[in-house]
Amino acid sequence: MPSRFDTLPNRRAIVDSRLLADDLAAVEGIGPVALRRAAVVTLHAALAAGRAEIARRLATYPARGLEAAAAQAYLVDKLLSALFDFTMTRLYPAPNPTTASRMTLIAVGGYGRGEMAPHSDVDIGFLTPWKQPPQVEQVIEAMLYTLWDLGLKVGHSSRSLDEMIRQAKGDVTVRTALLEARFVCGDMAVYEEAAKRFKTEVQADTARAFIADKLSERDQRHAKMGDTRYVVEPNVKEGKGGLRDLHALFWIGKYVYDVQRAAQLVETGLLTADEYRLFHRADDFLWAVRCHLHLIAGRAEDRLTFDYQREIAERMRFSDRPGKSSVERFMQYYFLQAKTVGDLTGVFLAHLDDKFAARGRRFGLPTIRRKPGRLNGFVLDRGRLALPDDDFFADDPVRLIALFALADRYGLEIHPLAMRAAARDAKLVGKVRRYARANALFLDVLTSPRDPEQVLRWMNEAGVFGRFVPDFGRVVAQMQFDMYHHYTVDEHTIRAIGLLSRIERGILSDDHPLASVVIGQIVSRRVLYVAVLLHDIAKGRGGDHSVMGAEVACRLCPRLGLSAAETETVAWLVRHHLLMAATAFKRDLSDFKTILDFSETVQSPERLRLLLVLTIVDIRAVGPGVWNGWKRQLLATLYESAEEVLRLGHKQRGRDERIAVKQHALAAAMGWGDAALAGYVRRLPEAYWVAEPGDVLAHNARLVARAGDAPLTIDAQVYPDRGATLVTIYAADHPGLFYRIAGAIHVAGGNIIDARIHTTRDGMALDNFLVQDPIGRPFDDPGQLARLSIAIEDALANRGKLADRLIAKPAARTRADAFDIVPNVLIDNRASNRFTVVEVNARDRPALLNQLANAFFQSKVMIHSAHVATYGERAVDTFYLTDLTGDRIDAPTRLKTLERRLLAAAGGTAIDIAA
Repeated sequence: MPSRFDTLPNRRAIVDSRLLADDLAAVEGIGPVALRRAAVVTLHAALAAGRAEIARRLATYPARGLEAAAAQAYLVDKLLSALFDFTMTRLYPAPNPTTASRMTLIAVGGYGRGEMAPHSDVDIGFLTPWKQPPQVEQVIEAMLYTLWDLGLKVGHSSRSLDEMIRQAKGDVTVRTALLEARFVCGDMAVYEEAAKRFKTEVQADTARAFIADKLSERDQRHAKMGDTRYVVEPNVKEGKGGLRDLHALFWIGKYVYDVQRAAQLVETGLLTADEYRLFHRADDFLWAVRCHLHLIAGRAEDRLTFDYQREIAERMRFSDRPGKSSVERFMQYYFLQAKTVGDLTGVFLAHLDDKFAARGRRFGLPTIRRKPGRLNGFVLDRGRLALPDDDFFADDPVRLIALFALADRYGLEIHPLAMRAAARDAKLVGKVRRYARANALFLDVLTSPRDPEQVLRWMNEAGVFGRFVPDFGRVVAQMQFDMYHHYTVDEHTIRAIGLLSRIERGILSDDHPLASVVIGQIVSRRVLYVAVLLHDIAKGRGGDHSVMGAEVACRLCPRLGLSAAETETVAWLVRHHLLMAATAFKRDLSDFKTILDFSETVQSPERLRLLLVLTIVDIRAVGPGVWNGWKRQLLATLYESAEEVLRLGHKQRGRDERIAVKQHALAAAMGWGDAALAGYVRRLPEAYWVAEPGDVLAHNARLVARAGDAPLTIDAQVYPDRGATLVTIYAADHPGLFYRIAGAIHVAGGNIIDARIHTTRDGMALDNFLVQDPIGRPFDDPGQLARLSIAIEDALANRGKLADRLIAKPAARTRADAFDIVPNVLIDNRASNRFTVVEVNARDRPALLNQLANAFFQSKVMIHSAHVATYGERAVDTFYLTDLTGDRIDAPTRLKTLERRLLAAAGGTAIDIAA
């Protein structure tokens, strides 16, 4: 049988086995230990030279991943063969060779397949006919020590043939590794006997069980990795759509049909020639990415994180295009290959399903029990929608949409061979794109009261979705190069539609109580579903995706059958889909002008309801951990305030009345009479009563009563509804108080997500901070809270230098360095009637808020509230300010100086953070 390395060009340049053998023959030393150490030097030089040659080739031909992987395996083969001969002849030769001392060295796993990344494990096995004699044990031990001395990570086993068979029968992992076993060196007869016994004693009549084990293993691996191939930092090896999925197909094909190369899957009928070409292209590309990843990292690294993506894109010669950077183009191509892997898996399993159909349940989802029949010309094959003939779509391309509409309507799976035909014929859907029947069917799927997410994902996998809605096709597999978005644009959109459906069906009523009520009041659910589909559809075009998306909506909605009024509303929602989040998270909702400005843009209660639900599903579909109780609370507050304005008008219920309601509720909670309430009210400014919710007012009042005349009181309590910890500081007010507190909270390991800063009329500061830990959870560990109190006390008492403690605090996010974020400062005197509003955009980093607060302190301005939002690597901090006399800051020179100081602080330069 020809070697799998026969097609590898100029193998001698990688390693010259004759020269290596001669160099080892010339090694001198007294005793086995000295000889072995001398051999390590020779072998290490050959390994380094071989790796350098492979890296040079990959740099020259950066997309030839399989060639690089084969070259690495070839290099290890030759090193192992030379080491084996050297050990057997020079270190521990057998004095009286017997049949018991026969031994073979095999490559297993990926190495056995002949594919290795630069820092892959070297998986090998030593096989002997029977129990190992002492001389064989010495050889094995010496070889392993040598390989470890070479810096290789070795996975090894040493077994007799009987042990090999017994362990392969009992452990599917061992069986899988041995399935790819390949002879490297030693006694060929032992290897041949091992291969024969493996086939007859292990493989025979166990194919179905092996397939089931591999599919179960795959599902567990996918679940661990997030169960989607569209995470923006994928695992090239283990992730869904990665190399391991391709390997699983090959393992199953090899186990069932005994194929030796992936190309032979065509001969078995498991793949067509065209599908194998897709298989090979994905395999080649993924191996190239993995090899580049190992070389850049200098270790075995399979996570394609942001800090590696840009460099690999450059190595693989992707270039920028209008509206899309080189790294985004590279990652889009990566996800398209991952999608190909998923498509091939479905087709592959369909063939296996047919082969094993008569012998039990099929693979994949449970069979739907219903009699075979016909549905609009489609047939049912064991509960799955199938085609009556191969030209079914060509005869009427509307059936490409009807396939998915029927699957949704009757809760059916689609037969993988029908999916294969849909993918093949997807281009035909362009002919019927404007047919009313096709658009009505598509709209039925999109707005399905059942589970549109699953069916839309199938439609996307088949390529029909992007062909039918070409604007959507432009964002398929498109990643956003930031740390905020976890998924590609198409995956994010489909997930958002799924969340919308679950909210409408009441499944998420505990997570989204307000949205679950509001969605039932929405007049046009079609508008909402179409708006969710289109909200990000114009990303990657080089302009404002909200504006461009609204233009897409104006073109597409009439085609889908929406009325002029519905089209206008969808376009408005797409244009303003970021408005509610930006207002809730970056503006002071206690400032009534914020509510009035927002309401003036929204204009109607129906739009407000639509925008609330769209905003929620958009945020939650960004990824795990992005949605939290604090965001829910802010959005609910904005919704309720705006709904009141839209319903009653801003003069119907005055500010004074709302304050009075809060004050009387506080008096009832505290058991105060009129005199006690009046005395407390006189101490606090009007803005305090507007800014804080009733439960915080009561908590603050109890804290103030408990504090008495104490100069400093600190309290922290978990705030479950907001997913954070409320930290309250009651202290004598003085300049720089805020920036010292902000620095102390960071030193203690907390992140401030919101701050309300109040000064009583008798000179006390009453400041409320919402604090989370670095991964967005309440800051609630008792040890953390104790450190927090101590850090604040030390900072306010000027014990120790705060600057030194901040510098010593390690950076929490080194990956943020992969992104270029130019600091930006926006100063707005129109957003509030009482305050100057300053928004700072910068790369998120430790102590950013402290440095910005210090810049305000240096500029002699007062901070009345701070609103901290993070979007992955980007921080957006908004502050409501006045000068020291309580007026807005209007002087142009002063505003320019403030802007300059904030830009320096945001960039981490030229700012003094000394205590």
